[in-house]
Amino acid sequence: MLLNVLPSLLQGTLVTLQVFFATLILSLPLACLLQALQQFGGKPVRRLFQLYVTLMRGTPLLLQLMFVFFGMPYLGVTLSRESSILIAFVLNYTAYFLEILRGSLSAVDPGQQEAGRMLGFSRAAIYFRILLPQAFRTAMPSIGNEVLNLVKDTSLIYVLGATDLLKAGRAAVNTYATALPFVAVGAIYLALCGGMALIMKRIERHLDKGTGGVRNESDC
Repeated sequence: MLLNVLPSLLQGTLVTLQVFFATLILSLPLACLLQALQQFGGKPVRRLFQLYVTLMRGTPLLLQLMFVFFGMPYLGVTLSRESSILIAFVLNYTAYFLEILRGSLSAVDPGQQEAGRMLGFSRAAIYFRILLPQAFRTAMPSIGNEVLNLVKDTSLIYVLGATDLLKAGRAAVNTYATALPFVAVGAIYLALCGGMALIMKRIERHLDKGTGGVRNESDC
């Protein structure tokens, strides 16, 4: 039986991975850029970003998905299922990454910024070459946690009719009247999360080695 449902589960896994990677590739760099705007902007800009973060973190991702796909047409904007999923996920996870970076940047020694100015770096260079690498080192455990949450949150796209891994498993359960497909789905999610956890650990170790050089250089 599992051999019969394996193709549909693999297809659902592919959709899950597509949503995962598209969200991560777009939301993390976007959070870095928005944090730079927040860093250099005035109080109105910071308040605008605070409102955005509060809105995204204070409402469920499921509701955001439904609003973008079902609610936006009432405002005159009709989006495809794929576009709605991508927009909702990117907006949501950008807010979480933005808040993580904000907290991590506040933990960086203020002397690092002063050292960058003494070395003649511009504000943008100080942010991207000195502050952000050190903030990433501090933020990696929290970012890793959000990455694992993203793997599991992809299961929410079923509400828009997308055939992800969970929906493929539910269809198999209804077809064969057995819970074994759910076991297979759980094993796949566990494997995905385990693989991502290992990757994040390796990235974290790499940043631990690389950030020390930046720190020493700016202290000179």
